Order: sequence, then C-alpha cells, then structure tokens
Amino acid sequence: MPKIKTNRSAAKRFKVTGSGKVRRGKGWHSHLLSKKTPKRKRQLRHFAIIEKVDMKRVRRLIPNSF
Repeated sequence: MPKIKTNRSAAKRFKVTGSGKVRRGKGWHSHLLSKKTPKRKRQLRHFAIIEKVDMKRVRRLIPNSF
C-alpha cells in the first residue's frame, strides 16, 4: 500500500491549530493596495478559520497534519 502524499501547495496555504482547526490567510492583499483603505488592509493581515463544510476537502489535501 503506498503512502498518502500531502498536497504541497495546500500545506503552504493552511496551518492546523492546536485545537485541530485549520487556519488560512485572506485573499485580496497582494496588489492594487492603494485603492484599499488602511482599515481593510489591516483586517486582511489576520488569519481566518476554515468553515466546517470545507474541512473534509482540506483534511484530504493535508492528511499528515492532523
């Protein structure tokens, strides 16, 4: 039986917290920043938690992180 491989692009985008939740970075923070307000850019720095409905897909991509 072959080993289960981790999707390397997903491993770089998602991190698992100590309690088992998965956090992700927010989008829309890479370019065209001059038109965005300072408040909006500041809020985009923070991480978001993956929703419950997406957990099954993310667990399949990064199986060795749990």
